[in-house]
Amino acid sequence: DVIDLTGDDKDDLQRAIALSLEESNRAFRETVLEASIAENKASLKRTHTEVWSDSPNPHDRKRQDNCPVGLKNVGNTCWFSAVIQSLFNLLEFQRLVLHYSPPARMQDLPRNQKEHRNLPFMQELRCLFSLLVGSKRKYVDPSRAVEILKDAFKSSESQQQDVSEFTHKLLDWLEDAFQIKPKNPMVDLFYGRFLAVGVLEGKKFENTEMFGQYPLQVNGFKDLHECLEAAMIEGEIESLHSAENSAKSGQEHWFTELPPVLTFELSRFEFNQTLGRPEKIHNKLEFPSMLYMDRYMDRNRDITRIKREEIRRLKEHLTVLQQRLERYLSYGSGPKRFPLADVLQYAMEFASSKPVCTSPVEDIDTTAPPGATTALLPPPARQVFFFSPSRVPPDLPMHPAPRHITEEELRVLEGCLHRWRSEVENDTRDLQASISRIHRTIELMYSDKSMMQAPYRLHAVLVHEGQANAGHYWAYIFDPHQQRWMKYNDISVTKSSWEELVRDSFGGYRNASAYCLMYIDDKKPFLIEVHSLVAELWCDWHADWPMRVLEAMMTPNMQGVIMAIGKSRSVYDKCGPEAAFFKAMKVEYTRLLRFAQEDTPPERDYRLLHIIVYFIHNQAPKKIVERTLLMQFADRNLGFDERYEKFRDTTVFLLIGLELFLKKSYVESLMYLIYAYQYNKELLAKGPYRGHDEELIAHYRRECLLKVNEHAAALFETGEESKVNAGLSIMNELVVACIPLLLVDEMEEKDMVAVEDMRNRWCSYLGQEMEPNLQEKLTDFLPKLLDCSTEIKSFHDPPKLPSYSTLELCERYGRVMTSLTLSRTPADGR
Repeated sequence: DVIDLTGDDKDDLQRAIALSLEESNRAFRETVLEASIAENKASLKRTHTEVWSDSPNPHDRKRQDNCPVGLKNVGNTCWFSAVIQSLFNLLEFQRLVLHYSPPARMQDLPRNQKEHRNLPFMQELRCLFSLLVGSKRKYVDPSRAVEILKDAFKSSESQQQDVSEFTHKLLDWLEDAFQIKPKNPMVDLFYGRFLAVGVLEGKKFENTEMFGQYPLQVNGFKDLHECLEAAMIEGEIESLHSAENSAKSGQEHWFTELPPVLTFELSRFEFNQTLGRPEKIHNKLEFPSMLYMDRYMDRNRDITRIKREEIRRLKEHLTVLQQRLERYLSYGSGPKRFPLADVLQYAMEFASSKPVCTSPVEDIDTTAPPGATTALLPPPARQVFFFSPSRVPPDLPMHPAPRHITEEELRVLEGCLHRWRSEVENDTRDLQASISRIHRTIELMYSDKSMMQAPYRLHAVLVHEGQANAGHYWAYIFDPHQQRWMKYNDISVTKSSWEELVRDSFGGYRNASAYCLMYIDDKKPFLIEVHSLVAELWCDWHADWPMRVLEAMMTPNMQGVIMAIGKSRSVYDKCGPEAAFFKAMKVEYTRLLRFAQEDTPPERDYRLLHIIVYFIHNQAPKKIVERTLLMQFADRNLGFDERYEKFRDTTVFLLIGLELFLKKSYVESLMYLIYAYQYNKELLAKGPYRGHDEELIAHYRRECLLKVNEHAAALFETGEESKVNAGLSIMNELVVACIPLLLVDEMEEKDMVAVEDMRNRWCSYLGQEMEPNLQEKLTDFLPKLLDCSTEIKSFHDPPKLPSYSTLELCERYGRVMTSLTLSRTPADGR
């Protein structure tokens, strides 16, 4: 519409201004909306269509130290990087891929399209893994392996892949590639079995099924255990627990065999029927770093059902308590609710308020000030209103307060309100405490030892950021050697933390959340622990380590050791001595690691059997363990590491001291036990597993000292010059010299009591009649014995230790510890 503004019609002018403002506002809103949509698309749809370009600076492409190698994004391939890096960091999977051998005989060549596809892919994957192990570059290019996969997916280059779909496809291909073996290692690594127990139309059934990635629904659950509980039960299951048949249908799943690598696929996408498109679920879902699977195992079916019923009963009671608590915290019948304790407090404050009235009405000026003008003000400002005295309440208080209340009424009311508020607060605290106790009981329901025998440790978390139709993937992978999380984001591999993982993976805060969880059996350390024994050491071998190891490896004697220990005759014949040597090392390390994890009695201390067990116990750096294992494995005559040498010396001191103690040679035993305790104390100061049981050594050191004191006192009581001198010599040289060692640790109460017993033994002679020369010797000796100083003035040099072989030391130590166990009585408190 055209408005003529040439005339004098003011209404036309006002209408034109109004239309102009309306159009400007509409254009502004459209601009803001378009900008908002563009911003949302940019933040929520990280398509990463660009291909990473190599930095022109060679230093930027160089691998730093032993930092993990990244994977270049060659066009929407973050899904590939996240999955491959998670699998590569599983040693067992890495070993299978690196050792994959394509068929060599004509009859083993591919016979169909599937095999024609698998062989090139396995060759490219093997090449890619080799680069990830030994490349000097910060990242490598996976283009050739990706192209084979993209052909199989029949996808365009700009399309994002689903991690779950890709992982399924990858495992299928790997399973097919290893079909030529009698027992498929990929199936053993990633696949488990569960028993489906159910009722269908009143008839019970049981059947066993195999599973790989286990799917879990996310919507409606707060943590991983709730997802698993829901996934393990389908439909109505009441009839499963009763002898009577029912028309209801339902089933339970019970795991009969869990795979070493347990993968959970979190279903965070659902199809919106209204919009006709998939949508991502951003709900928060918590998961633990250590997952115990015992409650889902078929062997625990009966006890789990009992516990589930108990949890159900507790949750019903919890619901009742929470409803009661809600009535206290949201009190009232209207739309607005308040805590009842606050309502009573407000009522008490109102009752105790004193009314303060306004100024008298006569003082209120209801007229305009003299000389004031309103002519220049706009019309609304000129409309001044004055209230007439008749419209103002006569006693209007300044704040809400009772108009009429007597002191007696106020006293009664305040007493009631105060008592009621205290009762409400007590009831609220009791309800909250009961709710907390029930929550704690539910949390600890499966915490008994019998339900913590199947531990699975979180190995990798695959994260997706974005919406259902587009986004970006990366992975968090735990490094067991550095004991920290690492973030693998295409070419970038950086140190991370559990806190960052939680922020990006739990969901609920932003568009990023975990899409796949990979757990590994914590009782099978070979999955991750021996990384460098088959890969990293192979790269470093010739550069870093002594040539005598290589020479020893090639000797006929060493080849026999390899074949005997590693059970690797077939490997030796097929692949040569190097491969057999590494297989033997892996078997030996696994055996020693198993020893280190056993809870053994003192008479079977595996730390004496092998230095590696000692190092594992004390969390020695990875390089020290690897180097020591290789050196000891290749040359059994090599000397011990100095860190281990002191432990062996301490053991020999203890062994000889205890052997002499059991033979009642207390004087000879004492010095060995003294030095065993001192050496052991120095070891334990550096770590709890560096030495032996401190209390045990302290006990026998104390008992030996008391025996020596009794022996010296007995010699003194004979009154014979030679025996008296011998007894006092023992006291001066051994007992008096050792007492400061017992006094220096004031926390050891038993040692203090022993010192007082020894002193009292000799002080008891003061009131007895004896020869003057004995009295004189006693008078000279007692000040030394009663000296409370903890200064060690003089001491014997440590006894010279004999040389024992490892086998002899273990056997003798085991015998003496067994003898101590048999000779102990309840009176000694051990």
